[in-house]
Amino acid sequence: MSTDPAPGRDRSAATRERLLDAAVDAFATSGFAGTTTRDIAARAGMSPAAVYVHHATKEDLLFEISRRGHRSAVEITEKAYASTEDPVERIRAIVSEFSRWHAINSRVGRIVQYEFDALTPEHRAEIAESRRANEKIMRDALEAGVEAGVLAVGDVKGTALALLSMSIDLVRWYHPEGQITPDDIAKLHGELAVRMVAASR
Repeated sequence: MSTDPAPGRDRSAATRERLLDAAVDAFATSGFAGTTTRDIAARAGMSPAAVYVHHATKEDLLFEISRRGHRSAVEITEKAYASTEDPVERIRAIVSEFSRWHAINSRVGRIVQYEFDALTPEHRAEIAESRRANEKIMRDALEAGVEAGVLAVGDVKGTALALLSMSIDLVRWYHPEGQITPDDIAKLHGELAVRMVAASR
């Protein structure tokens, strides 16, 4: 028999991921308040007690989903910001990719955006940091465009929130099985963003 502990760790990690996937399914379907740990366990094909072996509370599952989702979204906007030096195209890229992410990950996006108040104060504070990081990326992009004279933005903070909100709000109505694809949404939202902030020429 192998004494290598790695297989056990791998099984534990796989179990944690099964529970997280089941929690995403449950929260997206019934909401955080309408979901029990028994619901999550059933979706994962486990006993209710198994949930507590890997996650202390239902809220811990929500926090982990939120943490991963926000971290992924920040990485997307950082990459989009760095993808071009053109201020106008940078705005297009950020909004396009942020919207694409929310369309592809619409169930997770719906959870992390609309179950924020269900987190503990400590967890809300951590997630709020990620949200502020995304807002700063957008503000920096807008400010650079204003300084270059190619963007016309009177209220940088308000405009940054409005542009990000366009992407975030799509999780409220978007359905992956519909005719509109993530690429369609990305293209439309990127174009709308540029029209909103580009200076007249």
